Amino acid sequence: MKGLFITGTDTGAGKTYVTSLIIKALRGEGIDAVGYKPICCGGREDAYALQSASGGLIDLDEVNPCWMRSASAPYVAGMFENKELDVKSLIDRAHAMSENHELVVCEGVGGWKVPITKDYLVADFAKDLGWPVLLVVGNRLGALNHTALTVESMRATGIEPVGMVFNNLSDELDTAEITNKGIAEEMTGVSVLTDVIHGQEEIEAWPFQELIS
Repeated sequence: MKGLFITGTDTGAGKTYVTSLIIKALRGEGIDAVGYKPICCGGREDAYALQSASGGLIDLDEVNPCWMRSASAPYVAGMFENKELDVKSLIDRAHAMSENHELVVCEGVGGWKVPITKDYLVADFAKDLGWPVLLVVGNRLGALNHTALTVESMRATGIEPVGMVFNNLSDELDTAEITNKGIAEEMTGVSVLTDVIHGQEEIEAWPFQELIS
């Protein structure tokens, strides 16, 4: 595997946070893993986080080649800035980066069905990229619905997720948050590779090493 695509159940699910933890865990095991955030809309904090997780070895514009200032879906941001994204160049950049590193961890933008252009979604980008897809679940009330719908849509696109990471968004978990992980696995048949405690600063590398071995 030369690359891994990270998507989420929704904006705010914790894709950047989890992606950074995965990169740092793999790099800690001697694997040359780097982050790629093809599109940022609004601030560029996600790109800085992935650059830092990658050891600061790659330029910010290589981590994030497309930055639009409007904090909205890429399609909407493109309308505000009067430009259409060159999706092919973003995919080509991902593959070019994979020629120079052991693993490129590519973080999507927003959720699975977010429009990049009028007729092109994050789902289309992931399919055209051709890398395995990992789903980050923001663990909150409603996560079961978001997870089931996302996995169903992924399968309709022809993609079987390689696993899920449950990201706990608060310190104290209620009944729904405690039970969501097991029920989500049961509903979707997709394994939870790990769950992340709120504020956790590192994770074990082995579940992700198994993915790429």
